[in-house]
Amino acid sequence: MTKAVKIGNRIIGGGNPILVQSMTNTDTRDVAATVSQIRELEAVGCDIVRVAVFDRASAAAVRSIVDAISIPLVADVHFDYKLALAAMENGVHKLRFNPGNIGGEKRVREIVACAKTHGVPIRVGVNAGSLETGLRDRYPDNIPEAMAQSALSHVAMLETEGFTDIVLALKASSVATTVAANRLIAARCDYPLHIGVTEAGAGQEAVIKSAVGIGALLLDGVGDTIRVSLTDHPVREVEAGKQILAALGLSREDVEIVSCPTCGRTRVDLLAAVEFVRANVPRNRGYLKIAVMGCAVNGPGEARDADMGIACGDGNAVLFEKGEIVASGELDEMLRNLAEKAAFALAK
Repeated sequence: MTKAVKIGNRIIGGGNPILVQSMTNTDTRDVAATVSQIRELEAVGCDIVRVAVFDRASAAAVRSIVDAISIPLVADVHFDYKLALAAMENGVHKLRFNPGNIGGEKRVREIVACAKTHGVPIRVGVNAGSLETGLRDRYPDNIPEAMAQSALSHVAMLETEGFTDIVLALKASSVATTVAANRLIAARCDYPLHIGVTEAGAGQEAVIKSAVGIGALLLDGVGDTIRVSLTDHPVREVEAGKQILAALGLSREDVEIVSCPTCGRTRVDLLAAVEFVRANVPRNRGYLKIAVMGCAVNGPGEARDADMGIACGDGNAVLFEKGEIVASGELDEMLRNLAEKAAFALAK
């Protein structure tokens, strides 16, 4: 089990639930726009949010942002250690920086001293695209090992100062590299891991890359918090992250709809039936597994572990609960009955 690290009103690691993160794409200096976007993220279940701190004005804006939101705020700082100090003094809940690009050990010591004073954990971020030249030369054919060595060397700098409130992140745009690097580091230390495939891209391709990489690690028991990095609105990142956790059975916060891929026996518009269920069953009120199956012969049996569902015939359907048929009739009627039953179950 990894070490537990407190981030504001959340805890990463220590066997606690996997937390979903995102990062704003607003100008941090625009407090109103940044707060508005963070509230959107809060509404879809974001647990922790990061903002870029790139100049004095953005560091100063952190105070107003922290005061206006409900989830922990992480400051992302590169190169200028004074910005890290300012962000912590202005109330940020966690600092993300790379000890290798912040100005040397003297600057790291100043940051650590400030972090101790304000109780701010530090996330050490290692990116395959910005590894130290020496490590790339030493491990030209083993980037995962180079990433692990980079992370451990940075951790050592913090531990030398007596600082252990650390979260690690080892990311690459390659799924295989990301997975290999995180498996290596998980075997060598017990700090909680922030996992994700960086620069995954946009659209379905990016979501698939992220799901494969994040899913592989979480199934191994590696990873304590996730970010799905998409070239898209940050809300899409959180939605994808929640869906990944739900698919792995690590989150039971919402309705899960399962449906068959259809075959030659299907005699209804099954996609329309699924969309009806999505639109008419209350969301974010608890867990319920609902099946929408295209075949009345095999459907109930194939979806026996569902709480309830329908299996369709030729314009008609059977309604079942826990694999047992409880009603039958016209498809539209059974869909309405299913939505009513689901709403009643979620209201309990």
